[in-house]
Amino acid sequence: MYSLPPFQEKDEELVKQFIKQHSFAMLIANGAPYPAATQIPLLTEERENGLFFKGHIMRQTDHHKALEKDQNVLCIFTGAHSYVSASWYKDPQVASTWNYMSVHVQGILTFLDEGNLLDILEKTTAHYEKNDQSPASYHNLSTEYIERLSKAIVGFEIEAKSIGHVFKLSQNRNQQDYKNIIQQLENEGNESAIIAGEMKKRCSQLFPKEEKQLYFASFMFTV
Repeated sequence: MYSLPPFQEKDEELVKQFIKQHSFAMLIANGAPYPAATQIPLLTEERENGLFFKGHIMRQTDHHKALEKDQNVLCIFTGAHSYVSASWYKDPQVASTWNYMSVHVQGILTFLDEGNLLDILEKTTAHYEKNDQSPASYHNLSTEYIERLSKAIVGFEIEAKSIGHVFKLSQNRNQQDYKNIIQQLENEGNESAIIAGEMKKRCSQLFPKEEKQLYFASFMFTV
């Protein structure tokens, strides 16, 4: 993965939080002759011995068959992204770029039995419905439907072995460029505005002297 020091988040908890907030991940396996991939929701479990993910896929697909042969997987969790034009910089004679946030988890996948599969289905539904009284709740599904569904899918667990990330949010730009990028992205709205919001959260860390100056200026004005 493309990763440079300025784009690394020092707080591991923020990386874990990002994973949980963007749980519809790309699960990639070593297929033959080509890699196999499926986008699926993954539930995160933190245990004493590490980070684990649970989910399910359809049986007898190219992905299922690939995972039966090789349990090494890559899970990619992504969020909003936005184009950043070099025309927004004080010196525009450089390449334009892209701001984005992404976490890559490499791990080992283990298939689970039917009991664990049903537990995954129940927890997944509860997590996303967020309403026990919802007609789509797992408990409101018929036994016949669940039995038929469980024959078509298989549950699994992934033990994370390596976690890498890129939170590329123009941290390598100067203060003037940084503020202008935020303004331009806010004007565009949608996903660009989300990226602008993430950049705002990091202003005090990237430019602490200015934040300190603003604090004292405000203090002197109010006393």
